[in-house]
Amino acid sequence: MKTKVMLIAVIVMITTGSALADWPQYLGPQRNAISPEKGLLRSWPEEGPKVLWTISLGAGYGGAAVSDGKVYILDRIGNDKDALRCLDLTIGKELWSYTYDAPGRVQHPGSRSTPAIDGNYVYTCGSFGDLYCIDKNTHKPVWNKNIWKDYESGSGPRWAISQNPLIYGDSVIVASQTSKAGVVAYDKLTGRVKWASPALPGGVGYVSPKIVKINGNDNLVMITAGARSGGGGAVIGMDPNNGRQLWTYEGWSCRIPIPNVTEIGEGRLFITGGYEAGSAMIKITKTGDSYAVTELYKTDGFGTHCHPAVLHKGHLYAHCTTNTRRDGMVCMSIDGKIMWKTGRSPVFDKGGFILVDGLILSVDGREGILYLIDPNPAGYKELAKAKLLDTNECWGPLALVDDKLLIRDQKQMRCVVVK
Repeated sequence: MKTKVMLIAVIVMITTGSALADWPQYLGPQRNAISPEKGLLRSWPEEGPKVLWTISLGAGYGGAAVSDGKVYILDRIGNDKDALRCLDLTIGKELWSYTYDAPGRVQHPGSRSTPAIDGNYVYTCGSFGDLYCIDKNTHKPVWNKNIWKDYESGSGPRWAISQNPLIYGDSVIVASQTSKAGVVAYDKLTGRVKWASPALPGGVGYVSPKIVKINGNDNLVMITAGARSGGGGAVIGMDPNNGRQLWTYEGWSCRIPIPNVTEIGEGRLFITGGYEAGSAMIKITKTGDSYAVTELYKTDGFGTHCHPAVLHKGHLYAHCTTNTRRDGMVCMSIDGKIMWKTGRSPVFDKGGFILVDGLILSVDGREGILYLIDPNPAGYKELAKAKLLDTNECWGPLALVDDKLLIRDQKQMRCVVVK
């Protein structure tokens, strides 16, 4: 009887999306802004979903990672320090923090990245290139490097370094984007440099590395900056084991690229950016040891500024309001046909969004409103909304674990019950 009860409990935990679920890195388990959880609420009370807790944060745009019931966020303290904060997911209480000196000033100040969690370690990359491996048990650093200063003597990117560490096997990978090293892989336990690629073609951008599958093989994808009219930027596929360049596509450019590609399947990758860059769909094929790139189409009708598009039932959804356009949320078929745009109502200005249980949870980056949306190519279908954040520039990525959604603005993080 005892064994049977335990078995039932395990089944219930698995089927309901238990506390075993994690959000261990930027954009979630698969780094694609899609949650595998089920049981999302289909409506909210008039006052909105329950806010479980609220904590104060410094200014910034960095998102939360969650593991084993604990929330990890890299905060920024004025213009002097970075602080990794560990919180209890259920009550928001700060359990511990680690702070280090990181002096520097940029426009739009604050944190930029989401930690990556792997086993007993948390990996963070600050706005000025400080890459840390911190032990979750001792709350102290195991090793640290500077992904910019270790390779470059000049000043960093204009809008600060915005790298979300990628864990791949025994490595933690970031894009230094310096003249001496494009992408660098460090041994995740020691900080030893395992490989450093040559400088990447194009200018310095704000894209973090991503792993995609091409013909069953892992490819590490990076996107660099270039002028839309004059080109210069590139989408690059690399071997994540050694940094060797496998393929390059130079038919699309964005002068300030931020999102990485959306993986469509069958070797297809969707590329998008702000600043009138629009989007492109390419297909990567592999024959023997050689790769080839085919451009399937380009479009000016779809271009997302900060966050990658999500794929749902053959359609792409994203916030396509940029500094120069007010397209709102846009739905487009994977063959490039625009289905609808919300325009200014709602404007969805650069806010974070995730796909979960067939629905989209989305923050309006300008208004601080959380929306519950049924993604449907027939038209925009809003199920619920609630004003939950107070400042503008609510641009941080979201995180969801069990029934708890983590959202932030320029002064706070809130935990909202959505299941």
